[in-house]
Amino acid sequence: MVEKLRSIWMDGKLVDWDDAKIHVLTHSFHYGLAAFEGIRSYETADGRSAVFRLTDHVRRLFDSCQILGITPTYAVEDITQACKQTLAANGLNEGYIRPLAYLGDGSMGVYPAENPVRLLVATWKWGAYLGEDALKKGIRVKVSSYNRPQPNSVMTRAKVTGNYVTGVLAKKEAKSLGYDEALLLDVDGFVAEGSGENIFIVRKGKLKTTPLTSILPGITRDTVMVLARDLGLTVDEQRFTRDELYVADEAFFCGTAAEITPIREVDGRTIGRGSIGPVTQKIQTAFFNVVRGRDPKYRDWLDFYEVTAPPKDAKRPAKAHT
Repeated sequence: MVEKLRSIWMDGKLVDWDDAKIHVLTHSFHYGLAAFEGIRSYETADGRSAVFRLTDHVRRLFDSCQILGITPTYAVEDITQACKQTLAANGLNEGYIRPLAYLGDGSMGVYPAENPVRLLVATWKWGAYLGEDALKKGIRVKVSSYNRPQPNSVMTRAKVTGNYVTGVLAKKEAKSLGYDEALLLDVDGFVAEGSGENIFIVRKGKLKTTPLTSILPGITRDTVMVLARDLGLTVDEQRFTRDELYVADEAFFCGTAAEITPIREVDGRTIGRGSIGPVTQKIQTAFFNVVRGRDPKYRDWLDFYEVTAPPKDAKRPAKAHT
């Protein structure tokens, strides 16, 4: 459950959490045409707070809007500041950030006409997405009966709300069968991604990940590739099959929510030794050193902010306009 906090940023100003509302005829609510991001901030080793790769995330949000043909009324710099402002207002030393660009109410039907483009930024406390044990021990994964959609069907390079229906169905299916997470194949039967994560496999010390065909260009995925190569590891972007996954020495999911989560089992088959492998461990350690500010080489990936939690008797923020 998301813990209720103080404020959400909506169309240029902070509003009270309970007043952050949309009209029931909001176009994106009915038709799923909205772009969003998932971003994390972390408390760093020196006691400060920083958002990880904030500008890269917000630029991807605007790329998604461009693909969808919607034009936000704000600039990238406005939304990066809104993300930090909302974290600070909610007193979050670390947390999850959800910017979302959507079409408001106006016309109905699949053609949105002149519906206004709205933008919000919400933040909340969120720990390990799949649980703390998952980061240490790994998870059990089920190949889904649902496919990752064909690229010309849903614009797979964009992070679109409507695209996640398939992921939701796949995750529900996997959980109903007793697994932790789902893995989707593409329409040609090659491994694509999880319900909300990219995937890597390790074989003989080399990493392989799905190329940017039917998958979302993950920012954590890019981070892993940079870190792995800087560690002297080979990384190939190459399609691979589910049976190649079955015989991998290691496998892991990565994403803003999932961070670096080892996969210990797929479809009842143990992957490697059935626990976090040495390469995955090395990358996971490097990743957390970066986001926690312990590795100065990647300090440019951190966008620091000051937490300014309001006093309990502070004046409540203005209500949102409908």
